[in-house]
Order: sequence, then structure tokens, then C-alpha cells
Amino acid sequence: MDIDRANAKATGRMMEARPVLVGLGKARDVIPGMRENLLLHAGPPITWERASGPMRGAIAGALILEGKATNRQEAQALVESGQVELEPCHDHQAVGPMAGVTSPSMSVYILEERTHGGRSFSNLNEGYGKVLRYGAYSSEVLTRLQWMEEVMAPILTGAIELSGGIDIRALLAEALHMGDEGHNRNKAGSILFTKILAPFIARVAEKREVASDIIKALGDNALSVLNPVMAACKAMAAAAHGEEGSTVVTVMARNGTDFGIRVSGLGDRWFTAPVAVPKGLYFPGFTADDASGDIGDSTITETAGIGGFAMAAAPAIVTFVSGTPKDAINATLEMYEICAAEHSHFTIPALDFRGTPTGIDIRKVVEKGITPRINTGIAHKDAGVGQIGAGLVRPPMVMFEQALLAFAEHYGY
Repeated sequence: MDIDRANAKATGRMMEARPVLVGLGKARDVIPGMRENLLLHAGPPITWERASGPMRGAIAGALILEGKATNRQEAQALVESGQVELEPCHDHQAVGPMAGVTSPSMSVYILEERTHGGRSFSNLNEGYGKVLRYGAYSSEVLTRLQWMEEVMAPILTGAIELSGGIDIRALLAEALHMGDEGHNRNKAGSILFTKILAPFIARVAEKREVASDIIKALGDNALSVLNPVMAACKAMAAAAHGEEGSTVVTVMARNGTDFGIRVSGLGDRWFTAPVAVPKGLYFPGFTADDASGDIGDSTITETAGIGGFAMAAAPAIVTFVSGTPKDAINATLEMYEICAAEHSHFTIPALDFRGTPTGIDIRKVVEKGITPRINTGIAHKDAGVGQIGAGLVRPPMVMFEQALLAFAEHYGY
């Protein structure tokens, strides 16, 4: 078996994938396998008993939003009794940042992958701070989500459809040339996203003040494009999955308790290990003692060759996640050591337009003792608080070792 050839095919498919944002829909109507008693969440499978504080908070908030519970205790009882089930977003062609909780009535972005076919999905982004994805579920958090569902989502649906679709791969490629890395720094991408949608929002909205509120909400949120970017990266990585004999990682995800990966040539098996706590910069009044373990599906960006792998394109990100501009460049240079390819569409001006490192190879990770670089938000360890900072983290090496041993056993090495 030629592993290098299999990896070239897998990464080739990943880079050729062209995800286009085509609209929004209710999760229950568009996400495969979604049902009324199901909540999707970030990371590998988890139970309430093992769930982190922010995951529990997001689950409670989602069930209150759905009208299935009135408080956290009722939400907990529903999950523990099995009346409400929990499954990973990744098992349903979806992704969600931080806790990633997606409930049946939530609106989700719909992306169509135009090269190989298929769809991917992600929920809407609330912004920074005290938000559901970080485990906050107070009345103001839920009121904001209700406005997004009742007012913002219908207008965005019409605007995206009127636009004819947004090529997220092309948007990302441009944003990388404007100082983004696609995971924690999406300022340029969100501006581009708002610029594309603004004239169509103005045409769709019947009231000028509504159009103004939505455009302002998008423009004020430097992460507004993150969720469609994550869904696009899910589509790209999915295109690389299932290649016989490939050692390329196609999923990296965390639920606040466990970090999990999937490998192209090993089907849908999860390889998991306990998460680490990110190291970074904290908002005033918080320290590392307040931090939850690493959480979120947003590591799908690194899986697809951006985020922490493209930090050389975004030296200013160090003001948010810690470090120096030189550290950002070195992070990208190190990731070339463990990847199978350099991206044909995502390039870095500061490295003479070299393609971003793409296609994490578990063989190289283990051989060189280098784990992927990830930049991330940091949630408070307790439910209800929200975001307290941002920083850097690496996944546990043991997952890659487990995956490599399983690969050798599966293929008879």
C-alpha cells in the first residue's frame, strides 16, 4: 500500500473542495438525522455526567430556548432520563464553535460543496463574551438568540439566496491576505461577509431600521463569518475522508472533557484523550484557575489548513491569544513538519505566498513528536459565565499514537 499516494489523493480532494454558502434553514428541516428530542454538540460523544460546565450551560440554555425546560435542573433531568439525546455535530455533517450546541428550532447555515458534492451546516454566531456557546444562558443571552431567530435569520436567508451564494473558499483566500487566520481572527473575513450581504439585506428587509440592525450586528461581530467558515472547513475535510490507506486527519474536535480525532483511512472511529486547558490572555478579573478545558469544533479550521496553521498570515492575532509576531510565523513553519501538503488556494504573503500547511499526517505527528497548533477561545469552567479569554493549546499526543497503532493493525503492518 502506498500511504503517500493515498494522502496526496485525500489532501487533493480537501483542497479542491469548493463550499458555497447557499442559505439558512431550521436544523430540524435540513440537518441529516436531526430530530425533536436531539441536541447536537461539539467534540466526540459526551454524556451529561461527564460534560464540562460550559457544555452543561449550553445544553440547559438550548432546552430552555426550545421550551422543553424552564431551568438547568429540568434540562439536566431531561438529558439524564434519555428524553433528550446528545450526539456530536460531526455525526450529522455539522460543526459548532465552543459547546457547539444546536437544537431543532435553531437556524443553521447551509453550505453546498460544489466539487465533490455534499452539504455541511453550522449555527449562527452570537459574538464574544456572555453567549450560549460559552455556556451562558441568562435571560439576555436567550433574548439575543430569539432576536437572531425571529428577525435576523429570515432576512439573512433571503439575502444569501438573492446573492446567488457566497464562495467561502474564495472569501477565506482573500481574508488570509488581509491579516486573518480563519479561526480566532476573522476581522477581514467578517467585513467581507458583511460587505457582500449588506446590499441584499437592504433589499430584503421591509423596514430600514431592521436592515440597519442586522448589518450593524454583522459588522460589530468580528466572528460573524466564523460559523460559515467552520462549515466550509467541515466540507473540505469531509471531502478527504474515507480514502483507503490515508493517514490524514479529517476531524479534530473537543467537548470540554475529551479531545477527539478521526483519520481518513479509519472510518468514523473516534480516538480520544482528556483535553488540556489553553494557555493565553484572560479578560480582567479572570485567571487560568477559572478556565474550562479545551472545547469546540472550531479546530476543523486547523484540520483544513487554516487557523493555528495559518498564523503567519495574522501576526496581530497574538494581541488576543498571547505571544509575539515571530511566534505566529514560527507556529506556521512548525506545522509544515507534520502535514502532507501545502494548500493550493490558501497562501501566506509573509512566506512569499507559500500555501498553508494542510493535511495533518498522524505518522509525522508521532515520528517528530509535534502536535498540531491550535488557537482558541477560553470558557469559564462553570456554567452560566461565558468567555473569559483566548489562547493557545495543543491536542494530546496519545490520540495520534492510538490512531497510528490502529492504522497499523487495520492494514496489517
